[in-house]
Amino acid sequence: MQKYSESEVFKVLQTVMDPEIPVISVLEMGIIRQVRWDEGASVLHVDITPTYSGCPAMEVIEQDVTAALVKAGFKNVEAHRIYSPAWTTDWLSTEGKEKLRRYGIAPPIGDAQSLVKIGARAPDEVVPCPFCESARTELRSQFGATACKAFYFCNECRQPFEYFKPI
Repeated sequence: MQKYSESEVFKVLQTVMDPEIPVISVLEMGIIRQVRWDEGASVLHVDITPTYSGCPAMEVIEQDVTAALVKAGFKNVEAHRIYSPAWTTDWLSTEGKEKLRRYGIAPPIGDAQSLVKIGARAPDEVVPCPFCESARTELRSQFGATACKAFYFCNECRQPFEYFKPI
């Protein structure tokens, strides 16, 4: 019977990168909700919450998670999509947010739960440029390459960039 520790599983999952943002792992994204071992069936279950219900990368993420764990020696792995509770940017790790910034995506500002109470982002919210850290930025579009990001422009360094919206 296969033995495992959570830390061994998490060590493997730390190497599985988000296919849309290849500098951040699925653990740093906060989408891995739980790992559990079913001893009776000898199955490792991995619960994954998509960033939003229509996330086009979920199938790839599930395949990558399963493949990485099987390659690491976990024989029977099952990935499960979990929709409740819904994912929030509050689940992004601090290290993950810094990796987003270094990659050129402004990380979410504030905590999503507070923003839900006041109704999305404040109109006067300043999103600093991830390249030069200038506050002289402007919203160009509420939607970037994916629904979870907005498109901004920096008037200081003249770079366009995406902002990972707090949700």
